[in-house]
Amino acid sequence: MNIRQAKLQVKNAMTAYFSRDEYGEYEIPPERQRPIFLMGPPGIGKTAIMEQIAQELGVGLVSYSMTHHTRQSAIGLPYIARKNYGGKEVSVSEYTMSEIIASVYDLMEETGVREGILFLDEINCVSETLAPAMLQFLQFKIFGRHRVPDGWIVVTAGNPPEYNNSVREFDIVTWDRLKRIDVEPDYKAWKEYAAETLVHPAIRSYLDIRESDFYRVESGVDGKTFVTARGWSDLSDMLRLYEKHGLPVDAELVIQYLQNREIARSFSLYYDLFNKYRSDYRIDRIFAGEADEEILDRARSARFDEKLGLLGLLLSGLSEKFSAIAADEQVNDSLLAAAKELRGESADALSALIGRKKESLSADRHAGKSSRSHQLAERRTVAALEQALESAGSSGDMTAALRDTIAARRELVRKAAAQTGEALENTFTFCERAFGEGQELLILVTELTADSHSARFIARYGSEGYYRHNQALLVYERQQTILRELDALEDGDS
Repeated sequence: MNIRQAKLQVKNAMTAYFSRDEYGEYEIPPERQRPIFLMGPPGIGKTAIMEQIAQELGVGLVSYSMTHHTRQSAIGLPYIARKNYGGKEVSVSEYTMSEIIASVYDLMEETGVREGILFLDEINCVSETLAPAMLQFLQFKIFGRHRVPDGWIVVTAGNPPEYNNSVREFDIVTWDRLKRIDVEPDYKAWKEYAAETLVHPAIRSYLDIRESDFYRVESGVDGKTFVTARGWSDLSDMLRLYEKHGLPVDAELVIQYLQNREIARSFSLYYDLFNKYRSDYRIDRIFAGEADEEILDRARSARFDEKLGLLGLLLSGLSEKFSAIAADEQVNDSLLAAAKELRGESADALSALIGRKKESLSADRHAGKSSRSHQLAERRTVAALEQALESAGSSGDMTAALRDTIAARRELVRKAAAQTGEALENTFTFCERAFGEGQELLILVTELTADSHSARFIARYGSEGYYRHNQALLVYERQQTILRELDALEDGDS
């Protein structure tokens, strides 16, 4: 299955494992909750989905890569203890608490989180001395004499042997105690993640053209070369920062993330072309409805890969606008909730709420419970509340200060949404004039439909151009379905 399907399987298992009966006991006792084992190639997003699941379920996350551990750090250090058996005192070997188990307890103490995920990566690549203890842990969730605390689900991950020479094969007894999920790289599944996290548009449009370059692991005379989903995501972050600081992007930078020289060179050339498209097409003028005939003529006569690059620029620009509005709306919703909570209270109550929000934000960040976007929204909420508190200090009216803050922010969102709506309609007008009723418009509508940012915006604010062309897309898809059904019938007759 792909990484999106694997995430759903893990999340559903977590929901079942965290389920309690009417007496507050786990419906599946912790000792019978099978550890989950994600088996798949490196760099496809196994760690990333664990972070997402913890954030979506609102639980803690402790992560370890097992290749960094020795037997001592995993199960604890031995010491001699004195015990009495049948009236006779004897010396026995005990072990200090495992560093891994201790980290779970530390997180619980520091954040107050009582449920979470213990994620152990590269579990089948441990050292020879640690292997027996690891097998015992997978079967009984115990390191030394210390058990994973109740409420913490064990999720593990590993690579198939063709990707790692140090992989150790598990026996049937161990496999029979694991919930195994096999994961394969899948660009279409990653593309949804890329749209949600605003991966650099040059990467998304390049992979739309060269999907085979998304994931590749090869062996040659110079050793292994590889390109992974993790590499593309990390390269995206670096591209945005290099552009922000005006630093040059070249093949030598790209190959640090895409460790296949052929693919790195290919993307570097495309990135240069992409920047030329960004300069030549002046996307802001298209959004403003000011595209001149020169730009239209170039779009009409462009090769298909250039048209895809242009669509990528338009879609990414719109998606960033949609995302910014959604983030502002999230802040406004938090401010409104705060205003309702503080109705009739004093400025001291507002100050106390700000303090609680700061403490909660720090605890959630430490526990891995909240996403980066959620943390940013909460920090902006705190800043807006502090601004209202400052205003209330001079006027003495906290309720009025909060009301004015919310009203001002709502007006800003309303204006931004109106401008973004115009940019979306101008994009449809440009594409209609440049491409007529060609497949480019179908691609535009398909990508807008699949992008969560645009889907959320259109559902809330509407779009005449989208609704108009979405009907055409539905008719086209229905025609393709009918043609496939006819082909199947003809194949059956022959």
